[in-house]
Amino acid sequence: MTTRRSTAAVAVPLLAGLTLALTGPVAQAEPVPAPVLEASPGVVLAPFYTELDLTGDRQVTPADLDVLAARLGATPASAGWTQVAAADVDADGVLTVADLAAVSARMVYDDGPFELVEASVIDMQAAMNAGVTTSVELTRAYLDRIAAYDRTLVDPAEGGRPLNSVITTSTVALQAAAAADATRAAEGMTDLLLGVPVAVKDNYDTLDMPTTGGCGCWEDNHTSTDAAMVAGLREAGAVILAKASLDEFAFGFVSEFSAGQAPGSTLLAASPYRTSQTAGGSSGGTGAAIAANLAGLGFGTDTGGSIRVPASYNQLVGIRPTVGLASRDGIIPLALSQDTGGPMARSVMDAAAALDAVVGVDPADPVTAEQAGRVPESYTAHLDPTALEGARIGYVASMVGTNPTTLRLFTQARATLEALGATVVEVTPPAGFGDVLAEPSGSTNEFRHDLDRYIATHLAPQVQARSLTDILATGHYVISRGGTYASRAAVTEETYQAWAGPEGTHTRAIATGHALVTGLMDDLDLDAIAYPTGTPYGTHSTNLRLSPNTGMPSLTVPMGQASAEDGTITGAGVNLELLGRDYAEGDLIGFGYAFEQATHARTSPALYGPLG
Repeated sequence: MTTRRSTAAVAVPLLAGLTLALTGPVAQAEPVPAPVLEASPGVVLAPFYTELDLTGDRQVTPADLDVLAARLGATPASAGWTQVAAADVDADGVLTVADLAAVSARMVYDDGPFELVEASVIDMQAAMNAGVTTSVELTRAYLDRIAAYDRTLVDPAEGGRPLNSVITTSTVALQAAAAADATRAAEGMTDLLLGVPVAVKDNYDTLDMPTTGGCGCWEDNHTSTDAAMVAGLREAGAVILAKASLDEFAFGFVSEFSAGQAPGSTLLAASPYRTSQTAGGSSGGTGAAIAANLAGLGFGTDTGGSIRVPASYNQLVGIRPTVGLASRDGIIPLALSQDTGGPMARSVMDAAAALDAVVGVDPADPVTAEQAGRVPESYTAHLDPTALEGARIGYVASMVGTNPTTLRLFTQARATLEALGATVVEVTPPAGFGDVLAEPSGSTNEFRHDLDRYIATHLAPQVQARSLTDILATGHYVISRGGTYASRAAVTEETYQAWAGPEGTHTRAIATGHALVTGLMDDLDLDAIAYPTGTPYGTHSTNLRLSPNTGMPSLTVPMGQASAEDGTITGAGVNLELLGRDYAEGDLIGFGYAFEQATHARTSPALYGPLG
């Protein structure tokens, strides 16, 4: 895969604590010109961490503090003021120790206490840069949490269940973490994902763990290569920690799987907020694991809602990218007309950092060629709390529905968007919009064809079940799916071509949907279309079809929880979804970040706090 990421080294050494007793002007030293450096192609950070850079390397490091310390007492009348004016954080016209402290706060460095639960990527990097923790320690801590929590019943409520969010953990994760620590010691923080433990859905190929698709029939599928997205994560320095559970072969929203179980037996993934409820699906294991802090970041796949449903059920941020932004090569397919992989995270910042690692053109997935010239250097550059100012957001009233929780939260979300500077307008859907939402999933007519291609190119040679018919013969699958597998095994190549071929009805429907929705946005000058991802532990009508039936990207972000007064499921999360134009993930990330920073709607599941 040809990526646009760079891993140039950026050293972040330990700092001594700053003495802040002096807050007024001090005697000014002789002017020392700030070094004029070309911008390093290294780590790309969010604006908060770059806007006070004085040395041209697009981040705040000890070198910036040295420059500022040498100019304490400078004023606009001083020589070279323009080179250091950005450091006058309090805008009082003089550089003081207070400014020095404010600039130092923009470093990715924190030598204070570190708490793993709810730690962000920045929290982890800051602690590792300061030597407070290491990737090995983070990885071991997440493995300990998986061992303590994942298959253990911790919910005393009636109907409580174990999470069942992880199918397997890597036996070489600690080695990968040690390698990341060695890289940091030698080169500094080379990437925001360096040393960060990641869980991927168990339909992503991984060299160090079997890829089962959630099916007991493929427990010995030890592939010879990583999925392209997994390779991108490893290149960034991430630690592939575990394979998350899923609805078998990514079929549905309940995340029932047979992998690791005796033939005829299955497990279901549970939501860590209320374990009697499903974690959603098909990426339910990823959703439950990330929400319960069993890994730093997660990845799922989405054909018709499989990232966004578990993100909503588990109060996470999820990104369903434009089809073509990230290679699907090495991912067990469901329907390639609509399949896409994407991040699931506890914050928009984490999701943006994760997305950076997996985009790129890949000849093995030709649709990725469409992204050339349309991908930013880093999605983290869009993390702007003012991103909604001047934005135009449309919504369709029928997509909001009447569920008391969803209606209340969407009404509040609309008010928040407007308070943040967006214009929110109700949209009358054009003729044909209902047909876009009504177009069914491609999985019925595409699954056999696309699975056969994966089997021919990626399935390990020792796996005996090499077709849907073979899978049925094993008896080692979710038995209730037998009829579905049999009917999809009977789909002919002629039926597939009539559906998903170049002139197939589904192919034309997606193209028509894309043109119609893009035209709607153009005509009304909309930057995004907003709607609820679903209801408390449920979906709403055909909302989830809008993104896959157009190929356009969407981002889902927590907007709140059900209250007792709603009369639904108290405490259940519901997300706000934003749909944008092709390859406008950066805009959606900016909008989602601004909304998230204003609401901080996500809560942490109380049942899965720090280990004693």
